[in-house]
Amino acid sequence: MLFGLSAAVLVPWGLGWQRSRPWSTVFFTVIYGGYVIGPYRDEVRPWLALIAVVLFAAAGVFLHSSWGTSPMGFSVSFPVTFGAISVSRRIGGGLLVVAVAVSLWAAGAPAEATGEMLLLSDKVAVFLSAGLAAVFGGAALAQAATAPVRRAVDELPREHVERRLAEDFMLGSRSIGLLERSLMFAFLAAGQPEAAALALTAKSLARGPASEHGKYASEYFLLGTLTSVIASLAMSMAARAAVGLPVL
Repeated sequence: MLFGLSAAVLVPWGLGWQRSRPWSTVFFTVIYGGYVIGPYRDEVRPWLALIAVVLFAAAGVFLHSSWGTSPMGFSVSFPVTFGAISVSRRIGGGLLVVAVAVSLWAAGAPAEATGEMLLLSDKVAVFLSAGLAAVFGGAALAQAATAPVRRAVDELPREHVERRLAEDFMLGSRSIGLLERSLMFAFLAAGQPEAAALALTAKSLARGPASEHGKYASEYFLLGTLTSVIASLAMSMAARAAVGLPVL
């Protein structure tokens, strides 16, 4: 039921309906959510969970809409704002708070016990901390490793072809690096180095041959990738050893 209700909210969001087709978002959530809780319709908590996800969907509609309305053959506007926040934002925020409250109520004692177990688990703390260190600490290492390349690029004339190619290649590199280290750490921590290798290969293919962007891009790509691999590998091995698992 958790997976199904999550899909009821996330599918329309993934399609961008909260902006372009806001009320289709709510409609899909209601229909698919009703399908999900069908086998449990005689119980109370599934209905509370459905109400919660519908409130989440409605909150998204109001938070992403100027006035909380969409074209439906007529228009209604509320030209009233309080401070810098529109009425629709306030409605959306209120619905979000109610949705969280209903979700907690529907989850009940099992969710409380699970949350307490996760919060007090040494293993969870070790892997979470090691993952954060790999992802964000690795970012600092990658920035330091690639700093000489960035300085060399900055020293080139503005109209230089190599500079333009390198700067184009570096766009989005920080976000890509964060995702790369997250994936690699997750796979390595789970004891799946083959999957980590596939993620690294996918990145290399998606970025295209760095040599086409000049020598600076090639050096930047190589240094950043190797630093990410080292950070993810070192922290995953340390975390696995700390909880008594084989390092790989």
